[in-house]
Amino acid sequence: MTPPLLWAEDLSRSFAVPGGRRLLAVDGVTVQLERGRTLAVVGESGCGKSTLGRLLLRLYPADAGRILLDGVDIETMPSLVLRRRIQVVFQDPFGSLDPRQRIRDVLTRPMRLHGLCDRPAALLRAAALMERVGLSPDLLDRLPHEFSGGQRQRIAIARALSVQPDIIVCDEPVSALDVSVQAQVVNLLQDLQRDTDVALLFISHDLALVRHLAHDVAVMYAGRVVEMAPAAQLFANPTHPYTRALLAAAPRTEVGARQHVPLTGEPPDPTAVPPGCRFANRCPLVRQVCRENPHPPLRAVSANQSSACLFAADLPVVPWPETADAAATPLANRIAIYRSARDVAARATP
Repeated sequence: MTPPLLWAEDLSRSFAVPGGRRLLAVDGVTVQLERGRTLAVVGESGCGKSTLGRLLLRLYPADAGRILLDGVDIETMPSLVLRRRIQVVFQDPFGSLDPRQRIRDVLTRPMRLHGLCDRPAALLRAAALMERVGLSPDLLDRLPHEFSGGQRQRIAIARALSVQPDIIVCDEPVSALDVSVQAQVVNLLQDLQRDTDVALLFISHDLALVRHLAHDVAVMYAGRVVEMAPAAQLFANPTHPYTRALLAAAPRTEVGARQHVPLTGEPPDPTAVPPGCRFANRCPLVRQVCRENPHPPLRAVSANQSSACLFAADLPVVPWPETADAAATPLANRIAIYRSARDVAARATP
């Protein structure tokens, strides 16, 4: 049996905080990613999704667990090999590029560092990358401050692609951009994945965006994955109360839509995690057994769908409505517009 492209098993990571305590950011997380697919990791701020991304990039060492890339433990890989195979696009396009480097250097230095080509060939590839992300090669001599936020994020994507990686970790890559630019970047990522078969780990809190981009979704809460499923299946029937709360909080435009009812309570203190289910204090369906037993592990509730709720199989089906108005979000409209324009341009190209 062929192993998945990326397999992370029982990853944990904590951080020291004042007072001699430890903040538990990621606790026993297991995820996998296949070539050519997008895994979205979603959850509210502080749930551990960005820490998980940094563990997979080996920017943080894991306290426990292991990460396999094509069946090989990344701890045994030379740093240069790992850096070439797993790249990253950071959230802030204004802080992720060196303000003193011209764009030609931003794109060519990774290629030369990894020995992929000499300088003349690297310049040719940099020009091709600029065209691939929708920018003119004539802009290679400019500095980062001469570009807009969306253009900078396109350059960051081109930089990630410059070493032909197997995986790109996208850490909230469009949250700092306006809706129209978000749609352009989403279309770009999907086109690049189609053309290069690159796998994407997409970290986000935007469920409308995840719905359009991801093949699979892992929902995190208080350092744990509480639900995992193919995107269409998860949106059709979320089986964890926290996932349902996230969907209820998503903006809705259709007339008569139920207004979001905020969850009561607060997430647990990550420096003093309570026993039982970590969502118990906020769960509208909590029972005493939820507080008494250890935090539930992920268990299969249907084909390809797992949930960390003791009563997942008993919850009624509550899908995210598929009405025309619900689908016609600003992001969905923009994605459709840019995709249509791209296809028209492609047909007109001889």
